[in-house]
Amino acid sequence: MIIAVVQIPMSPRPREAAIAAQTKSAPTYRALAAKGLLRKDYLNGEKGGGGVYYWTSREAAEAWYTPEWRKKAKETFGAEPIVTYYDTYVTVDNVSGETIVRKE
Repeated sequence: MIIAVVQIPMSPRPREAAIAAQTKSAPTYRALAAKGLLRKDYLNGEKGGGGVYYWTSREAAEAWYTPEWRKKAKETFGAEPIVTYYDTYVTVDNVSGETIVRKE
């Protein structure tokens, strides 16, 4: 599994505005399940917005973050997105009460 952190330098949005925008775009990301997106958490904070994406592989993530995607993000938010990839081997899941170690 790969985690991609996308940061978009922009002013933080008020809570209700962030929720409205995020729920509006949620169907786009729900449709990516078949393309390897496991989960997305939206971000909104002092340094801007973005998301934390959980992908099945780096290849699946890179297939989404295309030059066209970057162009659209810049047009939408007025700033170039920054994408950082992380391998994740171990997850502590306090909801399910387990520690998950990935073999691959």
